[in-house]
Amino acid sequence: MPAPISIIIPAYNAQANLPDCLASLMPGLEGGLIREVILVDGGSDDHTTKIAESTGANILIAPEKGRSAQLRHGADHARGDWLLFLHADTTLSPEWVERTSAHITERPNKAAAFTLAFRSDHPMAKTVARRANWRSRVLGLPYGDQGLLVSRTLYDQVGGFPDVPLMEDVELVRAIGKKRLSILSAEARTDASKYERDGWRKRSWHNASLITRYLLGASPEKLAKHYT
Repeated sequence: MPAPISIIIPAYNAQANLPDCLASLMPGLEGGLIREVILVDGGSDDHTTKIAESTGANILIAPEKGRSAQLRHGADHARGDWLLFLHADTTLSPEWVERTSAHITERPNKAAAFTLAFRSDHPMAKTVARRANWRSRVLGLPYGDQGLLVSRTLYDQVGGFPDVPLMEDVELVRAIGKKRLSILSAEARTDASKYERDGWRKRSWHNASLITRYLLGASPEKLAKHYT
């Protein structure tokens, strides 16, 4: 029986973080959990695709710009019964294999995201992650930085990722619904460079403002103009 999971990684000029992302997947390959790793490139002009090729990943070129287009293109070509969407600047903690395997076996009708952590020693890192994890568990709104594990059946049932320039991850998990979403105790450890560049408080308020405006009805197209 083929391994169950297709890993789909949208990437653009990701050479700095991609090696660690791919290395964190090795336990899943060794454990027979991963059928394939698909990197969907958005037009990189660095060594992103060479790094992915060196690990045996399948390389696809997105037909159009934007992360949503990359995610949809990867899903369209994936062969696994389960899809794990993972950002190129995110690494998974070692226990992700055990937690993911248990989820597939015990909760086959639910999607799942991981617990967020930042790869940073800044004092605000744990505070911001704690707020994000509260939002994920209480509101059922994890972001793409936390990864998303979803069966092919459920993904197709809710229509997959929408064709929008921003909030594609939030729109998909809202379509899935809180009752069909679990948060796994394994960590998705994401890059913190945007927080360190902008300041932790400023970046946190910026992100909170965007999600609030989105939930109040602002269009992803309008919000994308204010996202950096």
